[in-house]
Amino acid sequence: MPETVAGLRHVEHVMGTVFSFDIRDRPTPAIRRALAEAVRQLHRADAVFSTYRADSHISRLDRGHIRLEDCPPEVHEVLSLSAQASYASDGWFSIVPAGRLDPSGLVKGWATEAASRLLHEAGAHHTCVNGGGDIQLRGRPAPTNPWRIGITHPLRPQELAAVVTTDHDLAVATSGTAERGAHIINPHTGAPVAPFASLTVVGPRLTMTDAYATAAFARGKSAKAWLERLDGYEALAILPDGQEWRTEGFSRYVT
Repeated sequence: MPETVAGLRHVEHVMGTVFSFDIRDRPTPAIRRALAEAVRQLHRADAVFSTYRADSHISRLDRGHIRLEDCPPEVHEVLSLSAQASYASDGWFSIVPAGRLDPSGLVKGWATEAASRLLHEAGAHHTCVNGGGDIQLRGRPAPTNPWRIGITHPLRPQELAAVVTTDHDLAVATSGTAERGAHIINPHTGAPVAPFASLTVVGPRLTMTDAYATAAFARGKSAKAWLERLDGYEALAILPDGQEWRTEGFSRYVT
């Protein structure tokens, strides 16, 4: 975990993706311990929630080999948060979109936010935790500079569709087809959908921001009207033909 004048940085391969930590506070012993604990918890989340591991709690629960009461507390927390996201999205967020128990649409954001919170509680108030492209920001990278997060254009990967700029806590989550194809399921039909090339949502905390990005992507044409009604959330959508739309307040975050 190399230390720099600006703070502390770390990269961890876990949960089938790459997590990066950019900590701009002075790396005190408490912050270094919190970073180590955050990494440990990411591996714990992978062991509990991975749908690719037959021995994970979520896989065994799906197969009926264990009961919900046999699961650790984080399973109960994630299922409760998933129910909240499902209610808020009129059922467009689902952890059983294709008939199997799969909370992946929320878990990565939840794990990233939890890692950010651990660092904050240890005194790291200026951090960027990036979980496979979904980001929880806190504070600012330098006293006079905001965070700047580039959103890659899904149809022109060498270009940025926008740059999100903020000097306060913010989450950024993107759902799209560029890397994994049409993998998001319409929970009402059970079929994969691709109404957007990408859809980026910004909000206060990553757990729900990530879940709402998934729900809005699955929702398709009615996504913009729904997102406009969500207090504290804004979005940028790029359609397969290259056209785009933005919610009314998204311009507040863009340079």
